[in-house]
Amino acid sequence: MSPPDHSTPASDAPSAPPPVAARLAALCRSTSWNSLPPAVQDRARLHALDTLGLALAARAQDFAPPALAGIVAAGAPGDCTVIGDRRRLAARDAALANGLLMHGLDYDDTHPASIVHPSVVGLPAALAIGEQLDVAWTDTLAAYVIGTEAGIRIGAAARGGFHHAGFHATGVVSHFAAALAAGKLLGLDQAQLIAAQGIAASTASGVQVFLEEGAWSKRLHPGWGALAGITAAHLARNGFLAPTRPYEGKFGLFDSHLHDQAASFESMLEGLGEQWQLLATAIKPYPVCHFIHGCLEAALELRGQFPPGEVRQVIAWLAKETLPIVAEPAQAKQRAATEYEAKFSAQYVVAKSLLLGRFGLAELTPAALSDPATKDLAVKVICLPDPQSRFPTYFSGGVTVILRDGRELRHHIPVNKGAGARALCAADVEAKFLANAALLLDDPTARRALEAIMSPQPKSVRSVLRVLAAARDVSG
Repeated sequence: MSPPDHSTPASDAPSAPPPVAARLAALCRSTSWNSLPPAVQDRARLHALDTLGLALAARAQDFAPPALAGIVAAGAPGDCTVIGDRRRLAARDAALANGLLMHGLDYDDTHPASIVHPSVVGLPAALAIGEQLDVAWTDTLAAYVIGTEAGIRIGAAARGGFHHAGFHATGVVSHFAAALAAGKLLGLDQAQLIAAQGIAASTASGVQVFLEEGAWSKRLHPGWGALAGITAAHLARNGFLAPTRPYEGKFGLFDSHLHDQAASFESMLEGLGEQWQLLATAIKPYPVCHFIHGCLEAALELRGQFPPGEVRQVIAWLAKETLPIVAEPAQAKQRAATEYEAKFSAQYVVAKSLLLGRFGLAELTPAALSDPATKDLAVKVICLPDPQSRFPTYFSGGVTVILRDGRELRHHIPVNKGAGARALCAADVEAKFLANAALLLDDPTARRALEAIMSPQPKSVRSVLRVLAAARDVSG
């Protein structure tokens, strides 16, 4: 006689939660423009406006011609727009080019908790596939929001671990975000969206070695993620077999990229589909690494309160976790020689802000970098951990100026401009867009572009991009 079976019947056994990729795929399938809360729709338009303006401004920078020349040489002609350029490329190549331009100035939005630039991980792929398929502008924006949401949540789950392990978080998460954005527009089903994420796990990377030399490779990361994500979506659509647990699986994304640090899957999934992280994303008021914004603002507040020649030392107070990125090695950061080195040098940014009382793109030109007074002051700036930091919720920071007579002048910024209650309003973002667009477009064209992006009137994505391509020829 067999012993009684006390095991739980199969029908009553607790089921394991679906893999993270399945949860994100379900969000992608169930989300449409009309299902998004009005506040998210408004922010989507505003963040897209900001990001597209940055792509226009980037076309006037020295990195753009060689970057686009290389992309054109390696790519293929097609029917998709490169922002601010009359050339048209195949969808993947246009996404690569636009992602590079959108992120190239490091002036794009940031989600503080995930340390991710959200718009550039979702928008390039959504634009390229949306234009290729000639979908509505709002459908393109919905795909962008989905990709952005996924990218933020993947970054948040790492809890800063990508950066600590040497990876640029935006570069890593862009592959997954782009796969979902492209997959949404291509009409992938649940299994295909899971597969697209599984494929993206094999391409997701973006090392931070650019920090050693102020190299241009960081600019490439979100565009490369867009190209890879679009590829992953097409592979999945055509039946390519892929892992179904790319996030939590052994040797998956977090196991391989975080080393001994644990990922927080709870924060990745909490409020999914209800709490939209685009609403917690900050639009940048200054074209430098977001980690520096607090002490930059503090320096602006102190400007004019002392004779520069009387400064003995300056202390820049920054979140301890950010010091390896924007303050070390100190000797190299104090002598930033290139525009990209300067963007990641708290010493340079604080010195320039103390001297001028402003910081914009003009403060990153070769003439600005070679200014003797800035050089003299930058070597007097030391960076220390900020005991009042509210990082990662905000990019807090402060500055203490110590004068030769022993006096000390101090200012601290707990919540950086652009974040939380200090978020930029629509008028601020529109002014930023027009200032950036003015580097490439005449004023009437820039204003037509602003109207095309922001107007709630029905339109196709092609009609929006057509205005953004109507720039003077700077292709060289």
